[in-house]
Amino acid sequence: MENKPFTSDLSAKDFWLVLDRGYEPLGLVLGNCIFSMGAVKGFMSNLKGMAQGELKDYSKLMYDARELAMKRMEAEAERLGADGVVAVKLNIEYMHNGEWMEVTAVGTAIKKIPGHDGTPSGKVFIS
Repeated sequence: MENKPFTSDLSAKDFWLVLDRGYEPLGLVLGNCIFSMGAVKGFMSNLKGMAQGELKDYSKLMYDARELAMKRMEAEAERLGADGVVAVKLNIEYMHNGEWMEVTAVGTAIKKIPGHDGTPSGKVFIS
């Protein structure tokens, strides 16, 4: 393991667990996106008094935003040469009178330390 500085949001316990499992932290990685919900919000305001059920367009919008933020975080990890991302946290905030949704994914990129058990799969894993 090289002695070089890195940023991380790992707790002390998480840091030692990562090392104990044969990985080294590389740095903090982040992905985010902002989606407009203007049309969905307008549609929802017209539902007062109507039958209840899933708003499929709204659910899809939320899944798409989360997936995009996670993919952007994963791309940052790949640029660092990481084998995985741990301690991932998702945050969703509504802005601009609830018309915009910001999704942020943050985690710590890690890489397998040579000589430890286990072989990286070649694809970044997210935990």
